[in-house]
Amino acid sequence: MKKYRFPSLLLAVLVMVQLLSLPAFALEEPQLSCANAILVDANYDEVLYEKGGYDKVYPASITKVMTALLTLEAIDRGELSAQTQVTASQSATTIPEGSSTADIKAGETLTVEQLLYCLLLPSANEAAQILAETVGGDIPTFVEMMNQRAQELGCQNTHFANPHGFHDPEHYTTPYDITLFMKAAMEYELFQTIVTSPNYTLPVTQFHPEEPANGVSEERIIRNTNALTSNWKYLGYLYSKGTGGKTGSTDEAGECLVETAKDGDNYFISVIMNAQDVTLPDGTVKKGQFYNTIQLLDWGFANFHHTTISQDSAPVASVKVTLSDQTDQVMVKPEGVISRTLPKEVDVDNMETTINLFSDTVEAPVTEGQVLGTMTLSYEGEVYGVLDLVADSSVERSELLYRKAQVVEFFQNSGVKLLLAVVLVLIISNIVIVQQ
Repeated sequence: MKKYRFPSLLLAVLVMVQLLSLPAFALEEPQLSCANAILVDANYDEVLYEKGGYDKVYPASITKVMTALLTLEAIDRGELSAQTQVTASQSATTIPEGSSTADIKAGETLTVEQLLYCLLLPSANEAAQILAETVGGDIPTFVEMMNQRAQELGCQNTHFANPHGFHDPEHYTTPYDITLFMKAAMEYELFQTIVTSPNYTLPVTQFHPEEPANGVSEERIIRNTNALTSNWKYLGYLYSKGTGGKTGSTDEAGECLVETAKDGDNYFISVIMNAQDVTLPDGTVKKGQFYNTIQLLDWGFANFHHTTISQDSAPVASVKVTLSDQTDQVMVKPEGVISRTLPKEVDVDNMETTINLFSDTVEAPVTEGQVLGTMTLSYEGEVYGVLDLVADSSVERSELLYRKAQVVEFFQNSGVKLLLAVVLVLIISNIVIVQQ
């Protein structure tokens, strides 16, 4: 059975690992016809399912999510606006043979917003290059920006070679990394609006005055390639919980889809890479990238929920206190909250707690809230989090007991003992000499 993995989010005392594995519950897995897949609870950055989720894959046009993200961030910085007019250059409109396109011609002027629609709906490669030149000054500089942003987002195995995803052996990522830049892009309202639009009408556009005849491009409709949002190309995949995604397809990458979805307070991101068509028992053939995405998301919504495992509660242990005449012990209690997205079948009441006190005793003074140990929560041997154990009250120090302890400690010092022994020997020697 696949392992369900979760990034560690809770406390600095947790082991510095990015993911934790859930034990093998009896939860039945989704049957997916794809090489790689991942499902993430985007509210809490917890990985609920992965199948080769950290393997290197070719992202194809899913790349354009990062291109859109950098464009939207440039708008945020005030470097341009959604309504900035951009004239397409000859270099930007020269794209590899076989590219997806919105038929934008050199000299044609569109707004940044219109270019984003062209980028994300029909997945136009020339729109990616036009935006790259607009934001980065030139395409190589923009690609450097893409790689830098990927590192900042925590992508561990991502390298971009172009802004559109046309195949290049040095252009790769992982399903998990895709969820990181998809989540970042979804923070922008304009991005959400675009990826949830089944289609968009490009108005009549003007050409640069220096261009030859045909100085305008007629109104045209561009359509979303994501069948979970649009039934333009494929019927039967519209998904009511879907909140937008991006397709990708090359011979090397296969059919791919990153999709976001919400159900109540749950917010998931799924990634399906290199999907194969699925033939149902009745002979119906389903497009794998869409069919598998719906399967995975429905499986996640049906089987997982976010729940509180532990939170601030009553004292769970005591620690002996010395140097105080106020009390001889202080109670410790867990501090903080641990919540996780778990399979619904997990009974959090059966979580096991392990108490680890730093010491059996502590010297006064003790301050309320002072950390004196940790409490580890686990289920069937798997650790889910660690909470600090803190003193539930303050304990004052007795100055008399403290001074007494200092005197005792002074005379217990080995150096002092040696010195006293030498002094004693000298005294005895002097007495003997006097008596003679």
